[in-house]
This record gives sequence, C-alpha cells and structure tokens, in this order.
Amino acid sequence: MEKPHILQIGPYPDWDMERLEQRFVMHRYFEAEDKAAFLSECAPQIRGIATRGELGADMSLIEALPNLEIISVYGVGYDAVDLKAAEAAGVRVTNTPDVLTKDVADLGMAMMLAASRGVIGAEEWVRTGSWKNKGLYPLKSRVFGKNVGVLGLGRIGYEVARRCAAFDMEIHYSDLEERDFAKDWIFVANPVELAKKVDFLFVTLTGGPATKGIVGKEVIEALGPEGMLINISRASNIDEVALLDALESKALGFACLDVFDSEPDVDPRFFALDNVLLQPHHASGTIETRKAMGKLVYDNLAAQFDKKPLPTPVL
Repeated sequence: MEKPHILQIGPYPDWDMERLEQRFVMHRYFEAEDKAAFLSECAPQIRGIATRGELGADMSLIEALPNLEIISVYGVGYDAVDLKAAEAAGVRVTNTPDVLTKDVADLGMAMMLAASRGVIGAEEWVRTGSWKNKGLYPLKSRVFGKNVGVLGLGRIGYEVARRCAAFDMEIHYSDLEERDFAKDWIFVANPVELAKKVDFLFVTLTGGPATKGIVGKEVIEALGPEGMLINISRASNIDEVALLDALESKALGFACLDVFDSEPDVDPRFFALDNVLLQPHHASGTIETRKAMGKLVYDNLAAQFDKKPLPTPVL
C-alpha cells in the first residue's frame, strides 16, 4: 500500500518526524528555497497538510493541491487556516485541543507571578552583586487577593481562573454569555468594563476575525497604569501598536506577552521597555505536551486515510 503524501509546512521535533515518516511520505515545504517550484512538483501527490497553528494554510495553498483531503494543525489555534477555502474544497481540518490547555495556563500564571514579584530582576540583583552592594531589592506587588479578569472563558481561560482562585483572587470574566459552570465568578459582558474592574487581565480568547484587535486602546487604558495585561492567546487579539503606545506612556502598568505580531520578528520598541515580560511563544512548550500534540497530528492524519472518525475535528 502506497504511503499518503503529506506537505509539511513547518518543522516538528524528531520524535514526531520518526512516527510521521514511518507512515507517510513527508514533503518538507519549509526547507524549500523555491517554494513555488517545490509545490508545483509535488502538488498532485499531496493528500494532507501537516502544519502549525501560527503557520496555517491559506486559500492559495489549499487551491494549489487538487487532491488534498485533510489539514492537521499542530496547535489549538487554527485561525491561520482558511476554513472557508477548506470547506469549499471538501477538506477536513483538525487541531490539538485539550492536551496543551493546562501548560498554557501554567505559563500565564508563571508570567503574572514573575512580573508582579520581580523574579527576573531580583535574580539579576543577586548575580550582579547588587544585593551585597546596594541592599535589598525594591519592593514589588502581591498577587493574592487581587481582582483578576479572564477575557474568554474557554478551556484555557477556565484553567487560568481555577489557578487564580487558588490564590484567593476575585475572578471576573467576559465571554459570549454567562457560563453555568462559573457561578462563583463574576460575569462582565463588556471587555472595557472588565478591564476597569481588575488588576490583572488575562487574554485567553481564540483568534480569528471575530476577535481581532478586541483588546484595543480603550480596553488597555481601562486597565490603567497599575494594571497588568497577560496574553497567552493570539497576538491578533491585541492592538499591538496601541499596547506599545500605552506601555511607553505608562498608561498601562505592565504587559506579559507570549505572542507577537510578525513573530519571531518582534517589534524593537518592546526591547526598550522595562514594563514588559517577553516570552518566545512557548506556552505549550513542555516535552509532555509537545509529544501529545504531535501524536494528535499523526492520529488525525492516520484516521483520515484509514477512513476512521477524526479524533479532534474542527471542520
């Protein structure tokens, strides 16, 4: 039986490649210097796409593959996949939900704690001899007992809220509607009003056109000069220019960011700021989770060609 041919849009860890290459013929699109020529040569054979959440698959790519059956996304986010084009072509789309949820929530909490308590600066204070030469590290702000807002109470937002509750924080949230499972938490329909009420605002929304720029100038300024914004969702959910302006003017107190427009080419304005904590889009970056994500990518592809139900379908 001939192995199905898969177009691989971005690199995966070796443990994933070993499994994938045993079952499929993998065409490494991301390594091709002349991508148009590479695609032209292999397009008729391609029956699946293996991609990553931030890389996706656009309409031109989908339309260039006449025998495409499935797009398997390594990541929970699939906003970079043109779902309309996929649906029109009868192409299935899958992602890797649930397996990364708690790791993402953990990193969000870690960023909040590190920024609030000055963990990175305090470590440098010790290493550089400032503790010995200058005395105690400047006082920082507590986390427990504060008000926290969660913008988007989906899987990740729920796990963030649970963790915050363990710190005796008062939980406020915004979503499309009030959630039955969140009766102990305070529903605030409007994101601006949510930002006004809280000390910390977590952005845990799905990405896509419906939420693009939802955290704009008004929300950011409502959070205020004492507030902290923590984004562990998609960069597109925040107006990055408005965020930079607010950080530079101190209209916003602090931001913890794991995602950026045009990443990894991060806007250099961020590097001049002392009121941001910057992370390299690694909220799901644990060995355990990445192995589980890779297995789901494989399992979805295998199910498609074995004519079995897809484990985690989006479309």
